[in-house]
Amino acid sequence: MRIATWNVNSVKQRVPRLLPWLDERKPDVVCLQETKLTDDAFGELLDEELEQRGYAVAAHGESAWNGVAILSRVGLDDVVRGIPDGPGFPHQEARAITATTGGIRTTCVYVPNGRSPGSDHYAYKLEWLAALRDMVAAGPDAAVVLGDMNIAPTDEDVFDPEAYVDQTHVTPPERAALTALQEAKGLRDVVRERWPEERVFTYWDYRAGMFHKDLGMRIDLILASEPVAERRAAAWVDRQARKGSGPSDHAPVILDLDEAPDGDIGPMIPPPSAKPARRGSHKLPQAP
Repeated sequence: MRIATWNVNSVKQRVPRLLPWLDERKPDVVCLQETKLTDDAFGELLDEELEQRGYAVAAHGESAWNGVAILSRVGLDDVVRGIPDGPGFPHQEARAITATTGGIRTTCVYVPNGRSPGSDHYAYKLEWLAALRDMVAAGPDAAVVLGDMNIAPTDEDVFDPEAYVDQTHVTPPERAALTALQEAKGLRDVVRERWPEERVFTYWDYRAGMFHKDLGMRIDLILASEPVAERRAAAWVDRQARKGSGPSDHAPVILDLDEAPDGDIGPMIPPPSAKPARRGSHKLPQAP
């Protein structure tokens, strides 16, 4: 079974990329984030195309912002939209959806950004992660939590740690919240486990040629419980999907269980011209 996650950064804009990617990679379960469509609009846009490809769909969206969806060709049961009794800002946002797919309790998440350390939105992010942890901990043993975590687990997961000083995504409280989520269910970071020494990113800002310079972050994760992780045949980042015309600023992340149709190909590496960044040699595009 092939499980994938992809922050598409507006599914409406990404249809010309999404449908060919589904045909090429043939994932059995796909978790999408930042769909930016209401459920009705999502269905009007994609239901026919997805049905032709054999996918059942569960969406949880809102107009213009946020939005998550699960597409599955291996069953889609017991759907829960949101985090029961979870926090909002001020109301609950469309940031989580859970369903049983192929016998695995699958939770697709778009974790709040946090905006800036110490802000109200940063506090909301930590509260939201704690609520997610409690929900996942109460679920079945065969589980996977995947999506845009908006957290880089370690300094190795950003192109230059010094560029992120005083920024979100890398602060100790965020990383501690991510660790607590993993420990609550024994969730394993399957990509990093498989490629512990590789340079692996999943997100590159559109600005300043960040993708072509390979100045990115690894913030899109697949976290799998032991019964799922032990079935791993391959775990990788489909960097090819970030290339070309009209891409998302995120690349898909793929977990192959039991067998690997494309082989155990690893993270698709950057071009030889993209050298690893020297610490302290870059600033983020939005930084002064």
